[in-house]
Amino acid sequence: MADVDSCVTIHMAASLDGFIARKDGSVDWLETSDEFEDGETLSPEYVERFLATIDCYVMGSRTYETALRFESQGFGWSYGDKPTFVLTSRELPKPRDTVEFYSGDLSELVSGRLRPAFHSIWFVGGGAVSGECLRLGLADEIRYTIMPVLIGDGIPFFEGLGKEVGLHLLEVNAYKSGMVELRYEVRDLIQKGAS
Repeated sequence: MADVDSCVTIHMAASLDGFIARKDGSVDWLETSDEFEDGETLSPEYVERFLATIDCYVMGSRTYETALRFESQGFGWSYGDKPTFVLTSRELPKPRDTVEFYSGDLSELVSGRLRPAFHSIWFVGGGAVSGECLRLGLADEIRYTIMPVLIGDGIPFFEGLGKEVGLHLLEVNAYKSGMVELRYEVRDLIQKGAS
């Protein structure tokens, strides 16, 4: 699993029913008007300090295209000046030097390139990328931010995982916005029916 000097985190915001986007890829439901009086406040200073602890990002091409769309709509580039590795075999726009496209073996990318170079490696989407990261035994932890909404159908957090994964709860945080963040340590892939 992990080498001592690095941590691979899968992070995703999802609806309570486990979807990261609608079937068409839209995430309009991420903005909610819920209020939970006893929750913690996510101040801009806290968010900035937290984001400074992340060394690099890994994402699939659809997540990258969504990030580019948000940027073109005036919401900015969510990943700052951190190296961002986009898993794709397609030709995509590259408006910044911090983005690198990668189409090879995911295990080689993580174990051979990212773990030796970065301490905090964050997988931020999508569902197929998150599932592959878990299937290959590359993830150390999962951070699941649950949004206070049920969307009924969409793209699941983990597409086609096909295996049971043992987890250990490390942390739970509830926020004034009604979001709940769960942080789990990844224990092991569990083979059903194995002796």
